[in-house]
Amino acid sequence: MPVKNRVQLITYPDSLGGDLKALNHVLQTHLAGLFGGGVHILPPFPSSGDRGFAPLTYGEIEPAFGTWDDVRAIGRHHDILVDVMVNHISQRSPYFQDFLRHGRASRWADLFITLEKIWPDGRPVQADIDRMFLRRPRPYSTFTIADTGEQISVWTTFGKEDPSEQIDLDLRSPLTWQLLRDWFTRFSANGVKIVRLDAVGYVVKKLGTSCFFVEPEIWDMLDEIKRLADSLGIALLPEVHAPLPLQRKLAERGFWVYDFVLPFTVLSALLTGSGERLASYLKVCPHRQFTMLDCHDGIPVLPDLEGLIDLAEARQVVETCIARGSRVSRIVGDRHKGEGGFDVHQIGGTYYQVLGRDDDAYIAARAIQLFAPGVPQVYYVGLLAGENDEEAVLATGDYRAANRHNYTLAEIAEAVQKDVVQRLFRLIRFRNEYPAFGGEFWVLDAPAHEVRLQWAQGDRRCRLSVDLRAKSAEIDYVDDAGREVRWRA
Repeated sequence: MPVKNRVQLITYPDSLGGDLKALNHVLQTHLAGLFGGGVHILPPFPSSGDRGFAPLTYGEIEPAFGTWDDVRAIGRHHDILVDVMVNHISQRSPYFQDFLRHGRASRWADLFITLEKIWPDGRPVQADIDRMFLRRPRPYSTFTIADTGEQISVWTTFGKEDPSEQIDLDLRSPLTWQLLRDWFTRFSANGVKIVRLDAVGYVVKKLGTSCFFVEPEIWDMLDEIKRLADSLGIALLPEVHAPLPLQRKLAERGFWVYDFVLPFTVLSALLTGSGERLASYLKVCPHRQFTMLDCHDGIPVLPDLEGLIDLAEARQVVETCIARGSRVSRIVGDRHKGEGGFDVHQIGGTYYQVLGRDDDAYIAARAIQLFAPGVPQVYYVGLLAGENDEEAVLATGDYRAANRHNYTLAEIAEAVQKDVVQRLFRLIRFRNEYPAFGGEFWVLDAPAHEVRLQWAQGDRRCRLSVDLRAKSAEIDYVDDAGREVRWRA
């Protein structure tokens, strides 16, 4: 299925009004005409944790959010994108609950990665673990089987709890592939057009490696999932936090990729007043990509920007963000940290707040995103120029909650009236409607404190000029009558 070259919205199913019906209402009223490219609905399925990212099943919609009818209603006007946590599923899923009762005798036992699938004697070797790109102190959790009392350890890449709430799936198992076929078929029947493969980089577990994006095995798995998706008319978006060369590989093999470099690079340019790194990056970035500035997790740093940042400058940017209310997540393993022990994985906080709640700086950042190559996605908090939700952080203990505020309909009605939000709406409409964005892209020569980007197709041309010191963004374009028009974004 062709992905539309228009702006998409990212939102939780309950964050714009409370449920999917309210989301559809908001899309048809306050946000009418803005998101013809699609809507990325963050996991609307029953889940036991991680705000939807520990799904129990993909066959149902969480009743508190609505039903598949509500998803199809949104899909009548917007291409729907949903996530598949292809690496893991909830420990409270019916599959793992059966395993907890019956252990190795469970009909679903082969879905999971018991330690003897990794080490022949089932005993973990610390030297092997030290090589891995870890997301928690150890990559497995131990459970007691009800029928036998046996203790069995299974692979768990993610999760703050011990034992983890998220249980890894074995993609070498025919059982797992049968589930994937069932899930994708259900998506297709309900109008889902794009599937994001969340955490797909972790699906190959191989001793002697980092257990992250292990080649060549990962390509076999991605190609097989792509064949399944293609057969159902679904586009795939692998979600992989990795350095730029790997993203290029994905794009060259026909996959859409995420531009996880852009958010920090734009932020750094605006905070330092220098656009040289940003301009250099935009000259070489993939074009078959989805762009973003903010998301439900945070602003990516390492490993995404490996080789693309000056660490002294990066530390300064991170310190500025922390001073403005952000928190950071850290890389666990020393082997995978940057030079000098630099270990920032992501910065948690709203993009509007890390830019000092400066309307002009924020609009300049969004203008750069919308002119960058790729399909732009705008996160709902960023769309409404939201500030950090400190109450949610205190209530949940999760630093990411700062950028996950749930808006009531009244709050939305108020937020869309803000001048900065209306300016962003105008930018989004221009990006959706102006035909040159389907043509050729250039990064134009400019002084070090400016960035100039241009698109052209036929007799249509538009140019963005951003002064990073003044935090100003101007757009020049040729209108329908062939006249040169300039406006300050």
